[in-house]
Amino acid sequence: MNTLVTATDPSQNLFQQAIDAGIGIGPYTLHWLELLGVLIGVASAWYGMKRAVWAWPVGIVANVMLFFVYIGAAFGADQRIPLFGQSGRQVFFIIVSIYGWVRWSQHRKASGGTGAPAVIPRWMTSRERLVVGAGWLLGTVVVHQLFVALWNLSPNPYYTPQWWFYWCDAWIFVGSIVATYSMARGWNEFWLAWIGVDLVGVPLGFATGYVPTSVMYIFYGMFVIYGFVQWVKLTRESDIERGGRRVEPASV
Repeated sequence: MNTLVTATDPSQNLFQQAIDAGIGIGPYTLHWLELLGVLIGVASAWYGMKRAVWAWPVGIVANVMLFFVYIGAAFGADQRIPLFGQSGRQVFFIIVSIYGWVRWSQHRKASGGTGAPAVIPRWMTSRERLVVGAGWLLGTVVVHQLFVALWNLSPNPYYTPQWWFYWCDAWIFVGSIVATYSMARGWNEFWLAWIGVDLVGVPLGFATGYVPTSVMYIFYGMFVIYGFVQWVKLTRESDIERGGRRVEPASV
């Protein structure tokens, strides 16, 4: 039986109450802010598939919401596990999204105005794949050490991480930045990067109690596969229009 969960502790401020508010689903709680943030994120992905500039401002709204969801425990809002990688990546999402917003807006303007697609998808060059792949791996190692240090500075009384926790959180953090930057560049591989993030993020969500979010991201992963297929089709059509000629773009 579902029960409404609200923050009724008078010691909590309005910010804490907003993070805590949710509905009980069996042994878990689906927090409203978490649900709304994920759904808006899906809307942003849909705009991205359509190559619409709206993908970026809509995504920023979701990033702000999810930042407070994942960092809420660090503020003492509830007993959930604070995911530094999940929350920290929202900050970088906003930064990269501003870059993508500007880049797509400029491309749309150069292509003929508001009715034109904001980006023409393409595959990465070999050099771009090498640089991005190496950056993802190296970044994961560096961020892993940073997250270990942060946790040691402020350990959570409700959770003792195992060794894999920091690696998973770091992989998600760096991979999400890679995926967002790749989307801004119009690379088809950005969809594959999101799949790589979800393959780690969904199990991590189950392991740390963010079960409702993990379930929603399973469905989000299906949407990502569909979006990837659509962008590949657009790439092929663009190649046909150019007479099958491969034009090597500027690298990273």
